[in-house]
Amino acid sequence: MARKCKRRRAMAEMNVVPYIDVMLVLLIIFMVTAPMLQTGVQINLPDAKAKAIDNNDKKTPLIISVDKEGNYFNDDGSAIKITELSDYLSTQLKDTDSEINSTRSVYIRGDQNVAYRYLMQAMVAAQNAGAKSISLMAEPETD
Repeated sequence: MARKCKRRRAMAEMNVVPYIDVMLVLLIIFMVTAPMLQTGVQINLPDAKAKAIDNNDKKTPLIISVDKEGNYFNDDGSAIKITELSDYLSTQLKDTDSEINSTRSVYIRGDQNVAYRYLMQAMVAAQNAGAKSISLMAEPETD
């Protein structure tokens, strides 16, 4: 009698369960660390009863922050000297055609306890860089 030997066929499917486990762990890590990675400077903005600024421009505005000690910070939260602020703004305001983009706005976030001269220096630097629209940011006043 001849015995027939059944051979096991190789499984053609890939086991994806370990990959899903790793992906879920990475997702949890990113969800926990993402709020901690928010860049920016902690500024206590003054309250004001003003209308919100409508930014109809497709380009995001440039935001310059001034803390109460008079230190200047760019969009990503890194410190910048007042002597370098105008050059930084002019390079950021340049369009792809190497022309000044007059439609891009510059927003200045000033702490409510900052000296007026620091805000004026930031506004003058933005004006010297070619900005046509310069705005001061504030928190909406609560009742």
